[in-house]
Amino acid sequence: MKWKKIGSIIVLNQDVEDIQKFLKMPGIDTVIKLGYINGQKRQPDVKILAGSNTETIHKENRCLFKLDVSKVMWSKGNVNERMRITQLVQQGEHIVDMFAGIGYFSIPLAVHSPAEKIYSIEINPVAFHYLNENIILNKVENRVKPILGDSKEIAPTIKADRVIMGYVGTTHHFLGSALKCIVDGGIIHYHETVPDKIMHERPINRIKKAADNRKVTFLQQRIIKKYSPGVSHIVVDARIE
Repeated sequence: MKWKKIGSIIVLNQDVEDIQKFLKMPGIDTVIKLGYINGQKRQPDVKILAGSNTETIHKENRCLFKLDVSKVMWSKGNVNERMRITQLVQQGEHIVDMFAGIGYFSIPLAVHSPAEKIYSIEINPVAFHYLNENIILNKVENRVKPILGDSKEIAPTIKADRVIMGYVGTTHHFLGSALKCIVDGGIIHYHETVPDKIMHERPINRIKKAADNRKVTFLQQRIIKKYSPGVSHIVVDARIE
């Protein structure tokens, strides 16, 4: 059994008999079981095992994230990646976060990096609601611009020095839009779930294909976490010229 703490909520991956041991933890008032995350809008399948309040405020690296765990996802395994990106950003950068969610990457970027402007695109109206709340909670209204809609259509209308593609599943379908968005010399951070046997070929080939005749320099490829047996969630940093 695996579990994680999100604010005042314990999230399990299976049913348990002894729920009380979790409710005895300081600050915990709800226990849920998380099933699959469904579709492009990343809607969680949740079963409440104890308590009733599924809305909470989660604290991470001096950032505040308000969310309802029954309506929007939270990936605790990406915490190191969220902070890694903030350390790469240069003064004055304009950044597009193509799958902003509740601000997983956008909020840390606004709080910890010297970016000038972060364009946070989100298609799910519920996640977009919490994105706006989190922008206010973290007092970064002057640096983060939330945009409700499909990043495939919106991203190409913006010029960015850096594009965050922190979604997995069908991310490669959005590479064309990311490449139209990125300025010469800009960097994309492309996420993908990929079988380990083709981990070093498929993501790179997909970026090269989307780049067409533009020069691509691959800066780094990292495993963020194991996704399932034989499959990893990876990120590729690539400079586009």
